[in-house]
Amino acid sequence: MPRLNSYRELEHLRQRLREQRQSITTTVMVCGGTGCRTSNSQAVIDAVRDELTSQGLDDNVRLCVTGCHGFCEQGPVIIIEPVNIFYCHVSPEDAFEIVYQTVMNGEVIERLLYEDPVSGKRFRTESEVPFYKAQDRRILSQNLLVDPCSIEDYIAAGGYSALPRILNGMSPEDIVNEIKASGLRGRGGGGFPTGRKWDECLEAPGDEKYVICNADEGDPGAYMDRCVLEGNPHLVLEGMMIGAQAIGARKGYIYVRNEYPRARPSLSM
Repeated sequence: MPRLNSYRELEHLRQRLREQRQSITTTVMVCGGTGCRTSNSQAVIDAVRDELTSQGLDDNVRLCVTGCHGFCEQGPVIIIEPVNIFYCHVSPEDAFEIVYQTVMNGEVIERLLYEDPVSGKRFRTESEVPFYKAQDRRILSQNLLVDPCSIEDYIAAGGYSALPRILNGMSPEDIVNEIKASGLRGRGGGGFPTGRKWDECLEAPGDEKYVICNADEGDPGAYMDRCVLEGNPHLVLEGMMIGAQAIGARKGYIYVRNEYPRARPSLSM
């Protein structure tokens, strides 16, 4: 992607990307997060891609390999838009039925729908699944929309909209005050107010300051940072740039453990 030199160029690119995608009638979103990959989602991705190609659907149907959808025990999972059909425990052998029956003919494959273990009821859409129904996902909400290795996906989904506003007219104090007013807190156990942290960094003496993204998760079974880094790295990068503008930093570092092999490539694209 060419270098963008202004907010106007960014918005022009966003509009162009959205116009280019108007010809896409269907999007098949396959989870490529670590949880689903351990359940062989890469083979599902390859099988669906091959089937779309063999049916001549590459121009009108988009295959989007996304980050974690959050329901790892049901993986591999697929969502088909715009009808929001949710399939789980998908295998490579299901690719033909998914493409021919659902993508091409709009038929639902009942056996791939989520089945509630208590009631035995099957649910057609993700929003109906009890696991998701009570959730109000914010940080992970774009995981379903973007390929983590595609900055174009992030921009088309509205990414990098906040950063230009920050750079064009907001003082560091204004940024910090807005973060304070938002009530944003850290996602660790302490829930430390982000606005206070940024305010202290802004007031700290010294000419050289840094933004440190602590993506290490020491708590057993904690993967909230991993899901963001793997699924939507540009969200992290945009947040770091806003934080840097707020405290007067020119450099940033991301601390991520070596056990997150899928996160590191996403952040290096």
